[in-house]
Amino acid sequence: MHFKSLCSLLLLTALLSIRMSFINGAKILAVYVYPSKSHFMMHRVLISELVRHGHEVTMITAYTLAPLSLGSNYTEILIDPIYDYRTDVHPTTDSPTTVFDMSTADVSSFMNIMRAICMGSTEHALKQPKVQAIINANHTEGVYDLLLVEQFYQDAFLALAHIYNVPVVSTATFAKEHYMSQMVGLITPWSYVPHGSLPFTDHMSFWERVQNVYNLILTDYSREFKYFPMVDALIRKYFGHLPITFPSASAMDKNLSAILINNYTPLSTASPTMDNMINVGGMHIYPPKPLTDELQTFLDGATHGAIYFSLGSQVESKDMPAEKVRLFLDVFQSLKQRVLWKFENESIINLPANVMVKKWMPQSDILAHPNVRVFITHGGLLGTQEAVHYAVPMLGMPFYCDQHLNLKKAEFGGYAMTLDFHQLTRDELRLSLQQLLHNNTYRENIKGISKIFHDRPMSARESALYWIDYVIRHKGARHLRAAGLDLRWYQFYLLDVAALFLSAAVLALSVAFLLARWLLRSLGKKANKEKIN
Repeated sequence: MHFKSLCSLLLLTALLSIRMSFINGAKILAVYVYPSKSHFMMHRVLISELVRHGHEVTMITAYTLAPLSLGSNYTEILIDPIYDYRTDVHPTTDSPTTVFDMSTADVSSFMNIMRAICMGSTEHALKQPKVQAIINANHTEGVYDLLLVEQFYQDAFLALAHIYNVPVVSTATFAKEHYMSQMVGLITPWSYVPHGSLPFTDHMSFWERVQNVYNLILTDYSREFKYFPMVDALIRKYFGHLPITFPSASAMDKNLSAILINNYTPLSTASPTMDNMINVGGMHIYPPKPLTDELQTFLDGATHGAIYFSLGSQVESKDMPAEKVRLFLDVFQSLKQRVLWKFENESIINLPANVMVKKWMPQSDILAHPNVRVFITHGGLLGTQEAVHYAVPMLGMPFYCDQHLNLKKAEFGGYAMTLDFHQLTRDELRLSLQQLLHNNTYRENIKGISKIFHDRPMSARESALYWIDYVIRHKGARHLRAAGLDLRWYQFYLLDVAALFLSAAVLALSVAFLLARWLLRSLGKKANKEKIN
């Protein structure tokens, strides 16, 4: 009996080993060239986990993973020099401190800025000799099993999937956007799902819905008639010499196997979804690491609590106007709480005793400390997720893009307050901090939100790995692709059917009108005859 059990166990182990070797031995090409440290946080985690999971990964990247020592299963093609996106932003914003002025840009202007940056960074990468070697490789069959690309104006790299004949998984470092509906064959209602760059919740007023519809139409028009033609031109320039017929960028955009989306309920608006839209929000959050002695001592000694202040990696506090720096320091000095401020220039004069500044701080590990009571933030999605994960109420000052949406949802949920950086006053800042520090409602609300955020069938990283393995196992998982993607736009929205019903109604009304006119004329003629007689 024991012998049979042992044989069964050995057989099961062997079968599992065969299965795991099939799954884990995949060869993956990843392209993440957008020069944003916040975007790369998600990609850094994903690539390192894939390598640890047993996959062989070749990554074309704007930032190196060399410090992680990922070993022989990882090959890096580093974009050097890194693309300087400020060359594309300055002509539009006329400012050396662009992020502070970009907060005043409308959705259309911001889309133009992002399109310029992303097209510039894409072409910068395509010019690289090592990237050219990937494009012009003599041997392409069986070299890779999967292509990973970023879902952020990087669609020119989808052409690589046609060179190597592999499926594509796209990664979005932001929440689900309306335009993704067209990529997966879905209709997302404009009536209650706000545009990703508008400061609206899913409970919009009439005029907010008007603005939402206007900006969504503008975004769709911009993608289809401005952005995609620019991508097609790039593909012709850098891939056109190959003996391959590439589909249009718009068509390739609708041929993805899955999209990994950096969000998770309840931080995302409840809306229609598809099986291949995978929410992996919070995948960058690992168990907290020990703080440095200096930070640990500073926070442990915060008997009245502590405030953490960071504007992220794109918005740097050192570029803040001097009068705003002074405003913050004056308010911080009046508080009993200690303040940690991520400030890229540590030589601030007249720094209050309760304030510590550092060029860089381990944000997630700091938010995990029990004495941290408030997080002053720009409202970036990663920082918002970390605050929710560790249940820290937020004081938000959004500047651009989804920061407005993230903080509006947090404010609507009762676990954040939002201020306008440009109109900020000392009294407004002080009163808002006092409210967040001493009104327990905010902390109780975010504890409830945090509990929901943690409640999921598997972790974010496990979900990402599972679905990437799933796509590889099932050769692109074509069964997840909606048939609606093969319809023409007027068929997808049933405009042809509506036209038929409308035509039938018009025909019926026309016949009824003509019949009524004929009857009236007939009756009129009959009446005239009777009068004559």
